Amino acid sequence: MLKKSDIDPQTYRDAMARFAGAVHVLTTDGPAGRRGTTIIATCSVSDHPPTILACINRENVSNAVFWDNGVFALNTLGGQHQDLANAFSGLTGLTQDERFAKGEWTRLSTGAPVLVDSMMSLDCEIIETTDMATHRVLYGKVTGVRIGDSLDPLTYFNRAYRVL
Repeated sequence: MLKKSDIDPQTYRDAMARFAGAVHVLTTDGPAGRRGTTIIATCSVSDHPPTILACINRENVSNAVFWDNGVFALNTLGGQHQDLANAFSGLTGLTQDERFAKGEWTRLSTGAPVLVDSMMSLDCEIIETTDMATHRVLYGKVTGVRIGDSLDPLTYFNRAYRVL
């Protein structure tokens, strides 16, 4: 029989470091302002209607702009985007304007910034949010899709970026 044990946050983070994930920049723009942040916590919910979820840290007060605007774009990064991923991670100290200056952006239906050379971008209207521990889960109804040419995804594994 397996024994249950308390899992401390560091052990959990160490285990999750072994969980490989695609790297994305989640963006928004609207009356509350423009913002982007690097994430890996996202997945498809349904294809009818097309729905995606994205998890962002709700303890970072700057992230409130996402739910205040009610829209986001999920931009999946290719291998050539490691510098962009670093810029939007918040670890570089760059302002939002400096972060966005590192890429070329367009817009689809919602007005959220869409990375021109992303592997793919999903433009979304937020249809629901759920708070879970330190994060807020954003459920987005996909209103626009842009598929790029790159087939070399940027991934994050064992606390480092990797190109497949």
